[in-house]
Amino acid sequence: MKAQRRPADRRSDCAPPLLCTIDGFPNAMTIMLEGHRPSRMPFFERLAAMPHSAAGDPSFLGQIHLIYQSAMHATRAAVYYLPHLDSPALRKRKLRIFVDDDGLPGGDTHHYQLTRALRNIGAECVLQDEEFGDPEELCRYLDGETAYFVSIARKLYSRSLGPWCAVETMSVDWMRALAEALSVHFPQFKHEPYFEECFSHMVEERHAAEAIEVTQMILRARPELLADTLRDAKTIAEALDGVWTQLDRLVQRATATALPARAGAQHSIRCGSVRAATALLP
Repeated sequence: MKAQRRPADRRSDCAPPLLCTIDGFPNAMTIMLEGHRPSRMPFFERLAAMPHSAAGDPSFLGQIHLIYQSAMHATRAAVYYLPHLDSPALRKRKLRIFVDDDGLPGGDTHHYQLTRALRNIGAECVLQDEEFGDPEELCRYLDGETAYFVSIARKLYSRSLGPWCAVETMSVDWMRALAEALSVHFPQFKHEPYFEECFSHMVEERHAAEAIEVTQMILRARPELLADTLRDAKTIAEALDGVWTQLDRLVQRATATALPARAGAQHSIRCGSVRAATALLP
């Protein structure tokens, strides 16, 4: 399904860039991204609070996998298109980030780890791992905000370093929020390697610091890139908000479907108890 542009996306294209100096770039990013901090979105709280029967539905978990893995895949693949990092020293720094995502021991990757984590709690995955490929092909299985995010990630990553900085800075926040929310229903979930290895080695924090430092180095050499870098960072942060919004709608639908069924089951139990008690009366 083709991604549709939303009014918020059109407004962001026209929004004036944040004003800051290159020395103030890290602080400007921190301030701007605080307004897009993923854990502030209602999806995570509603996911933790939804009925366990709904949270454990294999089809529901499969949809969580499809949406979340698609967004993560789009950024992991887009990192390979980062501009301005062409010197040998910068290629080495970029390679270390590639290895952290796609070069784990034993041929493992964060992509595979995430799929295993969700399958281990019962997810029926819509797509197999190797079906996550070209963004245009992937968007055939997506709609709404996730399709939009996947469709713009490579374009944004390939034209400036701002989106890379934004995603790396916010990633540990959403990973912790997701791990905690699903661990309410599946206590072992936050101990899956996808989460535990990243948290214990502070992988995402390292990536965030590296992205900001490298980008600031490039901006000092090419200060004319500053406005576009900030603009593109904000654009992808807004698009990522949309992914959490779409996931939140999925949770709300699953919860709305589960509540009447649970109420009906409780009513049947009460009626059965009354009938049983009545049968004992003289």
